[in-house]
Amino acid sequence: MKTQPLSITLATIIVIVTVGCTQQSSYRSDPQLSDQTGLNEHEIVNETRQTKRKKALTKKQTTEIPGLAENLGVAHKTEEVAASPAYQFRSNADSVASRLPQPQVRVVTEPTDRENYLKISEGKVKLARAEPVSTFSVDVDTAAYSNIRRMLLQEGRLPPRDAVRIEELVNYFQYDYPDAKSVEVPFSVSTEVAPAPWNPGKHLLQIGLEGYQPESDQRPDANLVFLIDVSGSMQDKNKLPLVKRSLKLLVNKMEQRDRIALVVYAGGAGTVLESTPGNRKREINRAIDGLHAGGSTNGSAGIRLAYDIASENFVDGGINRVIIASDGDMNVGTVSMEALKDLIKQNRESGVSLTTLGFGTGNYNYSLMEQMADVGNGNAAYIDGIREAQKVLVDEMQSTLLTIAKDVKIQVEFNPAQVKEYRLIGYENRLLNKEDFRNDKVDAGDIGAGHTVTALYELVLAGSDQGLVPEFRYSQNRNKSALEGTTGEKASELAYVRLRFKDPEENSGREIAAPVALGSIQSSLAEASQNLRFSAAVAGFGQILRGGRFTAQWGLDEAIQLAKGARGEDPYGYRSEFVSMAKLAKGYSPKPTNRKG
Repeated sequence: MKTQPLSITLATIIVIVTVGCTQQSSYRSDPQLSDQTGLNEHEIVNETRQTKRKKALTKKQTTEIPGLAENLGVAHKTEEVAASPAYQFRSNADSVASRLPQPQVRVVTEPTDRENYLKISEGKVKLARAEPVSTFSVDVDTAAYSNIRRMLLQEGRLPPRDAVRIEELVNYFQYDYPDAKSVEVPFSVSTEVAPAPWNPGKHLLQIGLEGYQPESDQRPDANLVFLIDVSGSMQDKNKLPLVKRSLKLLVNKMEQRDRIALVVYAGGAGTVLESTPGNRKREINRAIDGLHAGGSTNGSAGIRLAYDIASENFVDGGINRVIIASDGDMNVGTVSMEALKDLIKQNRESGVSLTTLGFGTGNYNYSLMEQMADVGNGNAAYIDGIREAQKVLVDEMQSTLLTIAKDVKIQVEFNPAQVKEYRLIGYENRLLNKEDFRNDKVDAGDIGAGHTVTALYELVLAGSDQGLVPEFRYSQNRNKSALEGTTGEKASELAYVRLRFKDPEENSGREIAAPVALGSIQSSLAEASQNLRFSAAVAGFGQILRGGRFTAQWGLDEAIQLAKGARGEDPYGYRSEFVSMAKLAKGYSPKPTNRKG
């Protein structure tokens, strides 16, 4: 009689342990549930195995050692035991448990996303009386725009904030600025001022540059080296297969006087096609068709080899350029960004430029591809489809390949008598110190033939109560002195714009300068040009995607309406496509939730 309570207790324990093991096993299929146990998956697997081994050992010992089961209170299935209350309790519990619905574990998985973007620290508001001079390098990259388009149109999601580079969104589009007249003065510079759409109490200053574009038959001979990533990460159809189709578009535009070489890199690097005349298209395309993906990614080895081939076939006075096509996922060889930049810097001095074409999703390394192009005196594009390849490599071939000016810098000096505050929209990673403007050792952006460059400043005019920075108590006398110092003709100027650049074959810079007259301010945004209104819509859209810190209550609806009214001539449909993108972004944006309490 004394053993019966012990038998009941142990039977109960066996049921509990069995249920506990079943629950613990279910945790393995869901990492979130594993976290709740305090054990990782490896520990859980080991614990489960140990439990099974213990059960097997106990069963073996019970069978081999007579009387052990009775001593432990776990009897054999004799008629006496089967009739015992403990056995009846356990059998009933097992029967009930077998009829209960089994718990369904929902496994939540997300696609791996290793895309890499440079951190953006949004531009600051500056007081004109304290910091009247703003200096930055121009940027003609467009990768951010087509990359965002991929996320909105193909993947149905909003981009991460650091993927939104406003200057690249704005400069994706061509604007109708005055034509540059000659190679000797390869830019036209125009300015315009109008009320800002998101705050009519503030104004936008638009600075527009247009580069000189020679006729297509005046294009210099081209020495191109295609550097193709054929690593395992390039297997997807929007990577290497798209690379091959894209490069064939450019090959079809080459002539006998041009030369094309093909270098590949994966675990190592190799030459697939020696430098070949551009009219031997069948041979070049056959080499492109033969590319297959597989292996790790040794990008640095490929870059070295590509530069070597470009140098061996260098064309004096021609286009000498390495064009790298990759997702940027380099994991073998020189993977340090600074080491890669040093490698590219050493080679750009020889006159060979570097253009990067980004491809793919999930592991696209925008940060690396952009920095390589910037250091390599080239431009960065992202190819999200064959239509973008046509735009970059065919429609804008002159802009992509032919550099008309290098190390192009803009410096704006604001008149504190007329401007209270200013903020440069975008260009966060292009800012320079004011002393860098005339230092020809400081690298800056390059501009291709026919490129347009647009920069926007948000201004608060003197006397306005719209400023974000309050008047400081102890600076009034200094402010008064600064205002009285601006007299005569200069008093009627809002700002003074300087542009500095080098000819492609020169090492010393030249300058162009122009004042921004106070009388040029448009009284309303509706009176402004299509150039300013459309670029403002795109800049506003970009700011909203980054959180709308400076756009107040102005939202995507307003950006859409402003862009629709400023599309103008749109022969390729890019501006209409932008409107569609903005509408999709509105649909993907989270709706505000009204919460009580």
